[in-house]
Amino acid sequence: MTLPADWAARRPTLDDVPGILAVVHAADTFAIGHPDFDAEDVKAALTAPFFDPARDSWLVSDPQGRLVAWSVVDNPTGVGREFVDVLVDPERAEAVRAPLLALMLDRVAERAAERSLPALTVRASAYPPETRWVTELTEAGFSRVKRYVRMSRDLAGLPAEPPPPPGVTVRPLRAGDEDDLRLFHRIYDTAFRDTPDYEPAGYDHWRERLPAYDRTWDEWFVAEVDGEPAGALQSSDQALEQDSGWVRTLSVLPKYRRHGVGAALLWRAFTVYAAKGRRHAGLGVDLTNPTSPATLYRSVGLREMRWTDMYERTVPAATAV
Repeated sequence: MTLPADWAARRPTLDDVPGILAVVHAADTFAIGHPDFDAEDVKAALTAPFFDPARDSWLVSDPQGRLVAWSVVDNPTGVGREFVDVLVDPERAEAVRAPLLALMLDRVAERAAERSLPALTVRASAYPPETRWVTELTEAGFSRVKRYVRMSRDLAGLPAEPPPPPGVTVRPLRAGDEDDLRLFHRIYDTAFRDTPDYEPAGYDHWRERLPAYDRTWDEWFVAEVDGEPAGALQSSDQALEQDSGWVRTLSVLPKYRRHGVGAALLWRAFTVYAAKGRRHAGLGVDLTNPTSPATLYRSVGLREMRWTDMYERTVPAATAV
């Protein structure tokens, strides 16, 4: 990679977390108007499964030694597609983003060879202000494949939780009960298998991937219909800095869709968020999801706030030299 004079590239360590976070916050503020990442997120990225910081990531620093760019390839399941992120300080380092992207694509090619695959699909995301990044992705062979929308609702003056439909009950997850955790995973895994991008993971792998700071157990719920498991809702702390409760996943088994189960789970989550003093509730939705969840979300007061486009390309495996 060619860098400006006196700039340097190296691999990250956990000691770099504060510097990386500063880069991420600068990139987030440009893209969405506020920071959307914290130090725990950086640590989780650097210690993720199927990730080697000495091979799968780069840092760039300017002549003053300030970190100005961070690139990373992520694949939390170790199967299926890869995800590449190249985050830069928009005031100092936009010029190094395209070269870093090229390095990361070379690394994806190596990872394909290491997995004995002929090629890997790789994705990268872009927000509306990131027009230069979109151009760079397109020039690197990416095409847009889908759009995600972030939705939110105000919790001030939230009405009383409506009664669920007849036969539907919602209860908290019993986090200390391994059988209940397995039930939660089974609902989640079954519900998502008819969505295009889902990559199944067994219970043990799913359980291991749940970071400790993301286990807001009292905000996880299971829904039943006439005593039978029907749906589940997983919350996350990822939007606390925006004073928002966050629905990470909403899972309703096919048999029970369009019977009020999803709405009952969402209302319970909103009620708990509001009781904790949160000002907003939010979630993200894939507009290509065949179950059309956006219609459900609008029915409970969630409204579109911003979108993210997902770009994709295929990277052939590296050939042995």
